[in-house]
Amino acid sequence: MFKFLLQAGIASILLLFSTVAAWYEGSAILTDPWEWKHSTPFSQLLYDEIQSSNQILQLDHFIYAAKFQPTFPVIMIISSLYLLILTGYRFLRRQHKLFTYYLSFLGGGLFLLSYFSFNSPAPGGQILFYIWLLSGGFCTITAILFYFQILNRHSNEVVS
Repeated sequence: MFKFLLQAGIASILLLFSTVAAWYEGSAILTDPWEWKHSTPFSQLLYDEIQSSNQILQLDHFIYAAKFQPTFPVIMIISSLYLLILTGYRFLRRQHKLFTYYLSFLGGGLFLLSYFSFNSPAPGGQILFYIWLLSGGFCTITAILFYFQILNRHSNEVVS
């Protein structure tokens, strides 16, 4: 239990720090009006066209930071994924089949995110594509290995 709390605590602090840093870096969009059309998808859901910086939602700060200064958004993604996998493992470690499904679902979601950033012209978008693609592959391969471990264990129980 101590190891889980220590790992979760460190990952949470890293996530909190990187979130604040990415939000701060992304606030540069407020002074970059020529990028409002391309980097404010959430604000454009509420307003058809952004006319002033007051209309830009806080969530769009992260989009801008991910596109042009991706260091802290990448740290956010990695620490979030670590927390998701650690928490899933903590609660599903005795239920191998459910943990396999959990990792498969997580891998599928990551592949979907990589699909959405596939053709990004921004360097940060390409970095996020590879992060999500590799993370999705890692989750999927781990799920497959767990699945075959379950099959192997089940077949050994049947034989003996």
